[in-house]
Amino acid sequence: MAQTGQLVDPYRNFNFLVQIDGITQAGFSECSGLSSTTEVVEYREGGDNTTVHKLPGKTAYGDITLKWGITDNLDLWNWRQQIIDGQVVRKHGTLVLFDFDASTERARWNFIRAWPTKCELPSFSAKGNEVAIETLTLAHEGLTRA
Repeated sequence: MAQTGQLVDPYRNFNFLVQIDGITQAGFSECSGLSSTTEVVEYREGGDNTTVHKLPGKTAYGDITLKWGITDNLDLWNWRQQIIDGQVVRKHGTLVLFDFDASTERARWNFIRAWPTKCELPSFSAKGNEVAIETLTLAHEGLTRA
């Protein structure tokens, strides 16, 4: 008779770390957009008029969006400024997911040849008291799970 397996809860999405080559950012409040999509190429074969074959085409990777509270650290701002100045500096990065204890690594995704395509500053209001959140969008050329 087969034994019942141990129930494993899914990991939570709040204990994470984003590392980018040579950039030390205190912490990100959000990281989104890590995705890959493979194009479907439809192919009709002669003599087979009832079926369309579906073949894999090129794979594209979604842009990564990072959000963090503004501090004195200018590393990401300076990287974006290099792109504006015509110096395309590509960097590799990693998203690490931790367990509840915030020290046990549970999953890791690596992205390659990233560069910042967009920087968005927060809206400012004298009536508000929220943290000022800066947003950076990264284009990249690959995503793997390590």
